[in-house]
Amino acid sequence: MNIAVLGAGSWGTTLAVLLARKGHRVSLWAHRPEFARQLSAERENRRYLEGVAFPANLRVTDSIIDAVTPASMIVTAVPSQALRETAEQLRGISMQGRIIVNVAKGIELRTGKRMSEVLLETLPELVPAQVSALYGPSHAEEVSRELPTTVVASSPSQETAEKVQDAFRTSMFRVYTNTDIVGVEIAGSVKNVIAIAAGISDGIGYGDNAKAAIITRGLAEISRLCERLGGDPVTVSGLSGIGDLVVTCLSRHSRNRYVGEEIGKGRSLDDVVSHMDMVAEGVLTSKSVYELSRTCGVEMPITQAVCEMLFEKKPVLQATLDLMTREPKTEIY
Repeated sequence: MNIAVLGAGSWGTTLAVLLARKGHRVSLWAHRPEFARQLSAERENRRYLEGVAFPANLRVTDSIIDAVTPASMIVTAVPSQALRETAEQLRGISMQGRIIVNVAKGIELRTGKRMSEVLLETLPELVPAQVSALYGPSHAEEVSRELPTTVVASSPSQETAEKVQDAFRTSMFRVYTNTDIVGVEIAGSVKNVIAIAAGISDGIGYGDNAKAAIITRGLAEISRLCERLGGDPVTVSGLSGIGDLVVTCLSRHSRNRYVGEEIGKGRSLDDVVSHMDMVAEGVLTSKSVYELSRTCGVEMPITQAVCEMLFEKKPVLQATLDLMTREPKTEIY
């Protein structure tokens, strides 16, 4: 296949390398010309993924039109808040016969839309059956080294999901299918918010009990929002839900957990983010998810607490006390 990967960060680069290793003809788009030239010259992404060589059938370009024109599959690997702007650059290209695979995890600010909704709204020629989400516990650092990884390809069309599954699966990258794209996108996006909470717990010095509570009650928040938006709560028990939630809350590779840990240690959000090379999606997604939960009438106290700590400078100890002394409830509600 001819496949275009839009976004040359760590995950976009990893997937471009994976697809090229499998034998596809891959075009990796970097939006900054000087970065594209650097990648082409060095044949690796030393900024985000040092030591992973580009296969000969992977080419780099700074022209999004050049990357997409021959492609039957387009992988969008830009940060979630940049997806709409990136998709708008494709409006002059026919989408007929193409599949778009989004791998960015987030909820758009201001609109509260999932990434598949952003694509469908921005590219009116697209139909839902052409759109897929590839989510799951999959740190670039491990996938690029061909360590065992399992993810889910989701689309309203089982046929599309299976095409994505076939395009990506390797002996060390196992891909399942799921037609509940609402549940997959909600679970895969909100888990980043919960990971920030888990990191804050680590940073301030709370123990395993607190971490387990955050993961478990965070999963409950994800389930409630998923169900309210029309997703299947069972999806939350899968790879995009509990799988990605666990790895993001626990892993040393997790940017969202790292942001939370530094906040828990007393650093300001601006200071933490300004010293990071890569985007922690959960920071802005916490805002959009909290607003979405209020619009939908879904109670999400951990998400609310994360927003208050990040953007209202609420002290961590006060946020903890507020969570722990909330009105008593049954576990399942």
